[in-house]
Amino acid sequence: MNTPADDDDNAFREAMGDVERIDVDQPDPYRRRRRPVPLNLPVGDEDKDEFADLNIETGDFLEFRRPGIQDRVFHDLRRGLIETDGSLDLHGMRVHEARPALARFLGHSFQTGRRCVRIIHGKGRGSGSQPVLKQKVNQWLRQHEGILAFVTAPRWDGGTGAVYVLLSGKFRRF
Repeated sequence: MNTPADDDDNAFREAMGDVERIDVDQPDPYRRRRRPVPLNLPVGDEDKDEFADLNIETGDFLEFRRPGIQDRVFHDLRRGLIETDGSLDLHGMRVHEARPALARFLGHSFQTGRRCVRIIHGKGRGSGSQPVLKQKVNQWLRQHEGILAFVTAPRWDGGTGAVYVLLSGKFRRF
């Protein structure tokens, strides 16, 4: 007479009858997850200028990424695989016009829960030797804690005259 354990063994063998063993030389190594690095950003002061002017050099391509942003997400942003939820065209504006326009646009983007936006700053051909707005946008975006990452847009979507900006979903005010 078969015991319930024997019945279970037989049922298991029958179910696994066509399964072939896979030979693996070595198991995958255990990888420790890295803890996200805290940003240690200062507590916001309403009176301070959110966009202080810094001297940050820019090349043709802009890239910025906060610690903790996954490689795959950054790679997808760089390749234009993350759909943009909105766009702001700054090119042709002066710095004193572009700054409040960017602040309003980002504030609205955070409030409406946008995840990724495109900012067109232009290539700076009309501003002499250096692309002024491009440099300013680079500075301003780096300083805002709600900006997780940004990269120069692909050629087919503005190239070196635009950036894709990945926004934090947790940040609700600008």
